[in-house]
Amino acid sequence: MWFLKAFAAGFLATLVFHQGLFAMFHAAGMVPMPAFNLAPVPPLDVPAVISLAFFGGLWGPPVAWLIRKDVGAIYWLKALVFGAIGPSAVAMLLVFPLKGLAVNPKVIVGALLLNGAWGIGVALFMRVFKGSIKTTT
Repeated sequence: MWFLKAFAAGFLATLVFHQGLFAMFHAAGMVPMPAFNLAPVPPLDVPAVISLAFFGGLWGPPVAWLIRKDVGAIYWLKALVFGAIGPSAVAMLLVFPLKGLAVNPKVIVGALLLNGAWGIGVALFMRVFKGSIKTTT
């Protein structure tokens, strides 16, 4: 059950935190394209934002597992750091080269900020869902 909560936390964090910050970047003129991209993407022709949220959902369980035993500031800090680094590294090292997209300092900073906000969102939604992970010793 925790896996579903963590997936939902990652999915929702993408829509609220990642895309919310992206919308702020767009409103400030920092990025040319608006948030919540509804253009269909292959192979299923689902809206790009839903595809992004699905992958955010897949990243939810690893982040939830990493912060599962933490409390206080370390809970939030680890969610921020792991959220920023994990998805950003995969995007920059795998996804961008496969899609022929450029990686530059502005893109790296933007990815770290967006995905860090996403990580905080995962942590918040896990708290809202009371998504503790039961571990056995």
